[in-house]
Amino acid sequence: MDSFEINKIVAAVLLVALLIIGIGKLSDVIFHVDKPETPGYSVEVEQIAATDTQSNSETTIEKVDITALMAMGDILTGEKVFKKCAACHSIVKNGKNNIGPALYNVVGRKIGAINDYKYSKALSTYGKEWTFEELNGYLTKPTKWIKGTKMAFAGLRKEKDRASVILYLNQNSDNPLPLP
Repeated sequence: MDSFEINKIVAAVLLVALLIIGIGKLSDVIFHVDKPETPGYSVEVEQIAATDTQSNSETTIEKVDITALMAMGDILTGEKVFKKCAACHSIVKNGKNNIGPALYNVVGRKIGAINDYKYSKALSTYGKEWTFEELNGYLTKPTKWIKGTKMAFAGLRKEKDRASVILYLNQNSDNPLPLP
């Protein structure tokens, strides 16, 4: 192959490169689009008034009308929803602790009170009782309600599900508490 053939190959490669760059520049000129001054779209969002909250060192307590919440609940629904909890907790009288503590007689019991279960430090030092309000907050999102808890459950979003589970837990007790 002589030098003339090599020159033709190099020229063809350069011509293709220049053609691609030229077409790109020409298309930018032909199809020029002005960029907007503020990128993106403006979305109108209705502001919702925040509920009153009290700040505690360990929890944020939202004011909830527990009477109205408990009126939404249904024991049969609570039994169905509790099946999610049954993977880690027992609900039978004199039931054994599993991954989580036994929950028979839980409503009204001091938090972290079962002697033969090793609670997280956050739960054992919490110092409150499992009231309807505490259970509602804890079941919403356990790790947010009591920071440092070992319970890896994501929580129950639906108010009706939480109310139903609380009613079911209250029913499974030697002395169920009167509903608020």
